[in-house]
Amino acid sequence: MTDTNHSSTHPPLPPTTEDDRVSWLRLLRSYRVGPATFYRLMGEHGSAAAALEALPEVARAAGVTNYTPCPENLARAEMKSARAAGAQMICAGDARYPAQLAEISDAPPVLWAIGNLAILERPMIAIAGARNASSLGTRMARGLAQELASHGYVVVSGLARGVDAAAHSATLETGTVAVMAGGADVLYPAENAQLAEAITKTGVRLSEQPFGMPPQARHFPRRNRIISGLAQALVVVEAAAKSGSLITARNALDQGREVLAVPGHPFDARAAGCNMLIRDGARLVRNAEDILEALPPVETAKPTQHSFDLSDAPAPRQKRTLRETANLHSQILRRLGPSPIAEDQLIRDLGSPAAAVSPVLTDLELDGRIQRQPGGMLALVP
Repeated sequence: MTDTNHSSTHPPLPPTTEDDRVSWLRLLRSYRVGPATFYRLMGEHGSAAAALEALPEVARAAGVTNYTPCPENLARAEMKSARAAGAQMICAGDARYPAQLAEISDAPPVLWAIGNLAILERPMIAIAGARNASSLGTRMARGLAQELASHGYVVVSGLARGVDAAAHSATLETGTVAVMAGGADVLYPAENAQLAEAITKTGVRLSEQPFGMPPQARHFPRRNRIISGLAQALVVVEAAAKSGSLITARNALDQGREVLAVPGHPFDARAAGCNMLIRDGARLVRNAEDILEALPPVETAKPTQHSFDLSDAPAPRQKRTLRETANLHSQILRRLGPSPIAEDQLIRDLGSPAAAVSPVLTDLELDGRIQRQPGGMLALVP
């Protein structure tokens, strides 16, 4: 029951009856069933009800004994709680499901939405950044968000303090989308509770988590893929070298989204992540015009796959693009293991110039993914 990426471009037909919706929710809430396993089971068995019947045997084949799918009463209780709070259940394949999000490989099979669902039909841009943002950072986030909204874009963010809250607050009148790490009814952090309530008047709060679920650390990276998946582009405003915003940027890159970043002072740790993104080929953002130039006009904007074309970047000389960097990261991590190998041998195996590989090795070492050992040897961190 390993949860691998779902690559089908044809989502299952959405449920049409109450019993079908209960079956979808039961399947998704069953132990060790994530989006990829959900789609695979639906493809193999044709319906959620049939997949639920087959699930114990599938689990046994995977070495899990005494497996019991999510009980029906729990799924119905979640649906009752959600509806009491005014939430709507949006399933993959539903006409209301965000078209841009449906394109990603691990799109949530079910979303709970509270607020104005019509806003999900409009083109979106995500803004992410530091929770401990500076005054300049929050001012930049507000200004960019307001300007993007005036051009017809909906701003998506994660309702965190700092940059997220600034972006949401600036676009309350036009509508904004807040993607929650916990349940759509769990207002976190508490200081943003009033903002969360205001968002639903013109915009929408979204979550794939069960209703009433408090956010946990492991939920935030999963939340971030939805933020970038909803949007045509991601703008990063202040981010540390190791931060959730860079996870969102990696998700955006994997999803084929445009990634842009606001530069900052080299001595400010909050700007380190943004400066790294720009170094690796992200578009530099000085104002909203820089973002708009990277996108199609809003009246013709459609879900598309954007490439990182360095000929459009403000940097005067060619550098690695973000996609090239990500590919090189993946190649290095695939070739390394617990047993160390020589750095020069790795470079020969990769068939890439040492000047291109060495900075990526440094990045991976700083991220704690690989370790250097005596004698110029490299290994994966266990």
